[in-house]
Amino acid sequence: MSHVRIAGLLKQTMGLHAESIGVACVERAVQKRLAAQGLADLQVYWERLCASAEERQELIEAIVIPETWFFRDSEAFAALVRVVREEWLAKNPAGTLRLLSLPCSTGEEPYSIAMALLEGGLAPSRFHIDAVDISLRAIACAERAIYGKNSFRAKDLGFRDRYFGPVDRGHRLSDLVRRQVSFRHGNLLSADGLHGADAYEVVFCRNVLIYFDRVTQYRVIEVLGRLLTPAGLLFVGPSETGLMLDRGFVPAGIPRAFAFRQAGSAVPQPQPRRGPAAPLVAAKRIQENPRKPTPKPEPIAADERVAASEPWIEQARRLADQGKLAEALSCCEQNSSAEAASAETFHLVGLLHDAGGRVREAAEHYRKALYLDPRHPEALIHLAVALQKEGDVRGAQRLFQRANRGSTPSENKRGG
Repeated sequence: MSHVRIAGLLKQTMGLHAESIGVACVERAVQKRLAAQGLADLQVYWERLCASAEERQELIEAIVIPETWFFRDSEAFAALVRVVREEWLAKNPAGTLRLLSLPCSTGEEPYSIAMALLEGGLAPSRFHIDAVDISLRAIACAERAIYGKNSFRAKDLGFRDRYFGPVDRGHRLSDLVRRQVSFRHGNLLSADGLHGADAYEVVFCRNVLIYFDRVTQYRVIEVLGRLLTPAGLLFVGPSETGLMLDRGFVPAGIPRAFAFRQAGSAVPQPQPRRGPAAPLVAAKRIQENPRKPTPKPEPIAADERVAASEPWIEQARRLADQGKLAEALSCCEQNSSAEAASAETFHLVGLLHDAGGRVREAAEHYRKALYLDPRHPEALIHLAVALQKEGDVRGAQRLFQRANRGSTPSENKRGG
């Protein structure tokens, strides 16, 4: 037998679409488990895999590689605090805010949520976070709450001084933050085990939908909708916003937060803050035909135009946040020559190409971004995913390793 049946079992069990990470990655994980079991016959391993839930979990552990850090896409956490303070507290003078992080990986995301809310002045008694992941090892790491340098990639590390203490192997999170989060093993595809009697006001489900095929993506989005209260806020990954638009969710009106609500929820939209632009990762719309040409932009109505004084890059970002990907790309193409090239510009254009299914064009712009800023973490990760889609597994692995440890200019110039 081939590895195809095993890939099919992984899809059924955890939703993983093997091509999203590269079939070779699945094959290596299987070979690792064969060696651990002392087996040489793939058929024998298949039979053991089907018969043993423990072995299926071990294979999942071999497949899942955590890639996260504290306050990744920091605007999402800032937006959460603003919504809670300006909206939720006004409507809920008493009671507990319920939040969910899934997959929670090794804990950096739910702990970042907790720190953000505490920093925002919310009392510990007013909120609690459930954190769920399919990896038992990731959960064990999260519960230990000891983190090394790879978890601290944010530019501002003041939170580390306030909430962590030094230990032999890194930094240990304070009990104040740890008490706000409850970890448990769970699966996105098993909706019944993810929620209790009440739904969640806030759900973080970021950077996982991209690893599913379309059918599974839609299935998971339905699960997420059931997990939310009617006015609940859903944060997704920067490359997953197009999917939400396709399935009836509407933007929450918070630039660069990648936040959505279910259509029909009558909730006032927070006004965007002015100031230096944070890196934007544009919406990624999954196309039925990845080679479909970019549609010609429709004229933008007068009431949809941003102020003439707004820099063009901000206009492009706002259009992307609204799901107007073709218009955003057109804005970039019309104006980019008027501004000195920057890593953020190339990264944005790459994301817009990625959203349209033009993987090669996206990869080219990610490389340009990395040439100018070799340590750009999102460009590294998005280029790695693009290389995986094109079958360059080794190149993708090198980029993921660079994202984990940081990179140097000389490394970047050799290409990914």
